[in-house]
Amino acid sequence: MIALITGATAGIGKATAELFAKNGYNIIITGRRKERLEEFSSHLKASYKVDVLTLNFDVRKLSEVEAAVNSIPADWKKINVLVNNAGLAVGLGPIQEGIIDDWERMIDTNIKGLLYITRTLAPLMIQNGFGHIVNIGSIAGKEVYANGNVYCATKHAVDALNKAMRIDMLPHGIKVTGIHPGMVETEFSIVRYKGDEERAKNVYKGLQPLTAEDIADTIYWAASRPAHVNISDVIITPTVQANATNTIRK
Repeated sequence: MIALITGATAGIGKATAELFAKNGYNIIITGRRKERLEEFSSHLKASYKVDVLTLNFDVRKLSEVEAAVNSIPADWKKINVLVNNAGLAVGLGPIQEGIIDDWERMIDTNIKGLLYITRTLAPLMIQNGFGHIVNIGSIAGKEVYANGNVYCATKHAVDALNKAMRIDMLPHGIKVTGIHPGMVETEFSIVRYKGDEERAKNVYKGLQPLTAEDIADTIYWAASRPAHVNISDVIITPTVQANATNTIRK
């Protein structure tokens, strides 16, 4: 069994790769940070005695995506599970004050990156006659909140693409699942606040957020259902969060 996870150098992607490896999957991990990929690869091999393939590229760049996928050896192309995890939020402010570069980073990563990966790998799954695509969305793809405008828009696009993929993959027997987390404490807020760790820490102050491992558990659960079962859509939040804006803090 083979699982390919994008954005696997930290957070949800890393936790997901770890869990799949723990359960005997050979792992293809992708990311932009080559050193982290190599360190993580060594850890997975040593800890779980699985084979690991690293692909160092930027999902925002189609030429890099195509070159990376084309470089996958034939015996690695029987991919059972693709986890479209790579994504980010950058900045938080009203639309009239938006920073165009932030918008483009989110659009290029969250939407176009997911599309580039899926476009190159879905034909392989169809050719193989099996596969499962798991798209990591967000509660921000189910509702919007103040100052979240473009990030929310990108995750709404992921939600729509997840539904569309399910229709397109149906004749081929390829499963498609959307996982939409609420508050998860990873590097997410550090990236959103551009390295301001104190501000990022305050996002989770006074409450118990989800962990990357919580989301990995959900992804693996969806991927490990029997062949006739497809988990189409999951929203997962911490107990103290009702929706995108309502939380209880101590």
